[in-house]
Amino acid sequence: ILALHTLKGGGMKVSELTLPVIANYCRIMDDDVSDSENLSLEAMKIAAISYARSYTGLSDLDMDRHEDITIAILTLIADMYDNRSMIVDKNNVNRTAEVILSMHAKNLLPRGEHDGD
Repeated sequence: ILALHTLKGGGMKVSELTLPVIANYCRIMDDDVSDSENLSLEAMKIAAISYARSYTGLSDLDMDRHEDITIAILTLIADMYDNRSMIVDKNNVNRTAEVILSMHAKNLLPRGEHDGD
């Protein structure tokens, strides 16, 4: 409950996401969280953060500046957990996560000819 309160009340950075917060968001009861479950959740967390980084073009530090990205990442993790899929299919992304990540996507902006490429 404390982890959920922190997420709702004071906000939470992506770098502050812990396994208990993720398990709570995925509605996994404390008694059901095994070592194997924690490994799966950690792998899903890594995949979701990697996907968000790739989708937005933001660095980890930049993502931490936008607390709503934490919700997008939790949504991606919950979607992976609910579907027991370790793959984030970019053609079938959770709409909530897509909207939040799109608001911060700097790699979708047109580049000038002399942007240092």
